[in-house]
Amino acid sequence: MAVDYRQLNGIALAYLGDAVYEVFIREHLLAKGMAKPNRLQHVATNYVSAKAQAALIEKMQEEDLLNMEEWGYFKRGRNANSYTHAKNTNVLTYRMSTGFEALIGYLQLAGKRERLNEIVQWCIMHVEKGDLSRAK
Repeated sequence: MAVDYRQLNGIALAYLGDAVYEVFIREHLLAKGMAKPNRLQHVATNYVSAKAQAALIEKMQEEDLLNMEEWGYFKRGRNANSYTHAKNTNVLTYRMSTGFEALIGYLQLAGKRERLNEIVQWCIMHVEKGDLSRAK
């Protein structure tokens, strides 16, 4: 049974997007030769934290990376009513990261694998370049 991503709310899309992005990052770090669990967890935070994801969204906006449909799914996640709260960040950053995850979830469910890979690789490049002002 296929899920109609167009009918899902932003929180549901973010739920999947969080897991999908995490797997991409874990595979990337393992491919770089990292193997110690504590180190993997620590380094992964640079990619998957709410602050990093919010900074990536800001960079995407600066570089006009996303099309209108993709921005729509980001906004669906950002504007969704969440019953969980940000742990180590402010509400705006948390909402931005939820939007980021919703975008990833949408791309996964829509079967847009090439675009998903392109955006994730773009994210990895920018995190590794260290040019994300908000993430610091």
